[in-house]
This record gives sequence, C-alpha cells and structure tokens, in this order.
Amino acid sequence: MRTSFSTYRPRSLWLPVCLALVGLTADLHPAAAQESAQAGLKWVETPESLVLYETDTPGLGDNFVFQYLFRSGKKPIIYPLIGPSGQTISRHYPMKPAGEGETTDHIHQRSMWWTHGEVNDVDFWAEGAGSGEIRHQAVTETKVEKGVGSFSATAEWVTPAGEVLLKERKTISVRSAEAGRMIDFEIELTAVADEVHFGDTKEGSFGIRVADSMMVDRKLGGKILNDSGQTDKDAWGVRARWVDYSGPVNGETVGVTILEHPTSFGHPCRWHVRSYGLFAANPFGEFHFVGGDKTDGFRLPKGESITMKYRVVLHDGYGDKDAIEGLWKAFSGKQS
Repeated sequence: MRTSFSTYRPRSLWLPVCLALVGLTADLHPAAAQESAQAGLKWVETPESLVLYETDTPGLGDNFVFQYLFRSGKKPIIYPLIGPSGQTISRHYPMKPAGEGETTDHIHQRSMWWTHGEVNDVDFWAEGAGSGEIRHQAVTETKVEKGVGSFSATAEWVTPAGEVLLKERKTISVRSAEAGRMIDFEIELTAVADEVHFGDTKEGSFGIRVADSMMVDRKLGGKILNDSGQTDKDAWGVRARWVDYSGPVNGETVGVTILEHPTSFGHPCRWHVRSYGLFAANPFGEFHFVGGDKTDGFRLPKGESITMKYRVVLHDGYGDKDAIEGLWKAFSGKQS
C-alpha cells in the first residue's frame, strides 16, 4: 500500500479503470454520438453526457476515463472520480442506489459540482422545491492534444420563476501526470440580471463528496490536510491555497487535492471541508466560518464576470505537504 503520493509513478498513461463502470457507460454508443478523437484519447458526446475514453489500452478497447453529466439533480456534475489506480474516489449515491453501508445524507452532494447556496436569495446548492437550477446549454468545443483531453461547455443559472441570473462557461482539461490524474477547471460567471448577489454562506461552492470509506468520521484512516499543516476538523473554514482529502478505498490508500490558482476569484478562499466527506472551496463564505455578523457577500453588476480556477489532483497514497506545495507552485507559476 502506498503511504504518500510524492513518489508515485503511474503504471501507464491512464490505466486502469474499475470494471464496475461498464454498466455506467453501457449506453454510450459511438455510432449514436459525436466524437472528437486523437491517438490515445477520444471524446464521445451523447444526449446525457460527455465522456473521455483512452483508445489504445491493450486488450481493453475504449477505456473509460472521465464523464461530465449534463444534468444530475439540478446541475451538471462530474461522475465518477477515478484515481490512477482505478479506485472511485467520489461517493456513488445518489447517481447509483446506495451500496451496503453507504451514506444517503445530503442528496445534493453529487460527486463533483459547482454551485452556491445564495444567489439573489435563491439556493443553488440544495435541491428543494424552491431551489435554483443550473441548466446545461451546450458543449462548445472538444480537443485532444498531446495527451490532454479538454472541452468547453455553457450553462445558465435559472431561478424557480424562470429568470436567468448568470451565464456560465466552463473549460475543463484532463491529463495524466507523475503525481496522478489532473483535472483543471476555469469557470467564468457573467451576470445577466441587473445585479447578481452572491450571499455570505458556508453552502458553496466548488465541491466534491468523497467515498464514504475516506471520511474522517469513519476512523478508517481518512485525513484532511491543508497548506498550513492543519488537519481534519481544524481545516474547516480556514483560508488556504490548497486542501487534500485522503483515505482508504477497497484496501488502497487514495486521495484528492484541490489547488486554487492565485488569480481565482476570492483567493485564498475558505474551505467547507467536513469530516463526514464534503470537500468544497468557497470563495464567498465568511461569517459561518469565523463568526460575527453576516457580510454583504459579493455583488456582480450586469455584464461583468468573475472567474474561478482550480486544479484537482486524483492520487494514490496519502497527500504529502511538501509534494502538494510543489504542485501548487507549478500550477500557480510561482516556482520560487
């Protein structure tokens, strides 16, 4: 069992992926989908999702790597999150029926997502009757170049009354590297309403729900670590450049690190990272984390935009502070 990903070397570019995913992707027939391919990787778009496959895996055919679901609950999500050794790092529920002993709390915490709990007083974080919806519009571009699969997609943030508050454009790229599998996000939000108010709440924003066995609360070896060396519950609500959540899945130690780019809105943000498995970067929240009076949050005038930038590293072994700091410096361009 690996104890730190600082010395990890991938067995191959993308290998392997759990065979349990065969049922998940069984309906993704290339004949009925749009494809964007180059030697080694291939994008396949269906009415429900955009999927990245490895195309040159000996004896395995097209091998599942990554999936962007256009709608799950009330938003697009990425599911599942698969580490370099093939273990699924994200919780399966509610995209699949809960497995034996799997938790069913917080149905809105779906694998990996981007939302916020107060936008013009509408809750886009939860999934109740009065909550907002982030509606996928289109995949505008797919690329495969030099071992990197990337795409851009658009969406609208819509209130229960049907008002469009925000236009969203995401650019996401997926690659394999020495440290593990890397997923880069650039999320641009542009105000359509006269003014869009992002409220001061802990319920946000760039989130992952880790596999139950990785939860600190399960006491099986789950661990949270931030750039200051704070761990587990001490990392909640703290401003940090990066946070890591590691623990066991099917007998192997795996983990996920979120790095926030220094040009990302709100950097360094606070982290809504919990011992029960929630792992979220929140550039808007303040008073829930530190106490005192609720702030005015952030107001975005009509036609103006903000951009969030994150790198997610799916790795084997526990997160190593020095190694992750090196990854953050490489991502941020601050090598000294």
